[in-house]
Amino acid sequence: MSQRHHHAPPHGFLSAIKGLFEIVIAALFLVTFVVQPSRIPSESMLPTLRVGDFLLIDKQSFAPSGFLDRLLPPTMPRRGDLAVFHYPVDGSVHLVKRVIGLPGDRLRLRDGHVLLNGQPLAEPYAFYSAARPNGFRDDFPSLREADPNVDPQWWIELRRSASSGELTVPPDRYFVLGDNRNDSDDSRYWGFVPRDAMVGRPLLVYFALPPEHTTNTSVLANLLHALSYGARSMHVLH
Repeated sequence: MSQRHHHAPPHGFLSAIKGLFEIVIAALFLVTFVVQPSRIPSESMLPTLRVGDFLLIDKQSFAPSGFLDRLLPPTMPRRGDLAVFHYPVDGSVHLVKRVIGLPGDRLRLRDGHVLLNGQPLAEPYAFYSAARPNGFRDDFPSLREADPNVDPQWWIELRRSASSGELTVPPDRYFVLGDNRNDSDDSRYWGFVPRDAMVGRPLLVYFALPPEHTTNTSVLANLLHALSYGARSMHVLH
């Protein structure tokens, strides 16, 4: 009788499967606890972030609590930080805006420019796209008339909390604005962002889609935009 020989799988095949499994586990760990991919859907953060930019979000930076706290302690959002958070009107949606008002700050906008605690706020990142004047948007908080885009609950709260043409940020809340001040759905329209709604801060742009009718030059420009995001954000934030 002939003997059957059982051949063990090649060592290289097992190593490849083991390596792939380790990569999958590491990727799941990172996406679950450390970073999260996201994409910019609108022009509200121009020119800092553009439509179609793909971001990695640092989920530990603003995390209120988590088992990684001892290794990566969370930080409090600072004025000027870019923040990703749950949209207060619909918690299933993530938005990215810039933190302008911290708890206890008094703020107002005059002609589209921020006055913080009675003083003009230097904002090198602010961009004003061409738009018609709008009293609610540009001279916030304006209570003369409601903008049709304002969340009704926020309009009620705004009328109750605004005093002497200023708005005071409550404890554990943040006031956020888009860098594109004339084309941004932000705290002016739906209110403060709770501390526990903060998801994290943009870490880097890992891919940038070219605009329509792109050329070789614009492809290169988009690549440079993606590669330089980290350096630019550090410059404007700090």
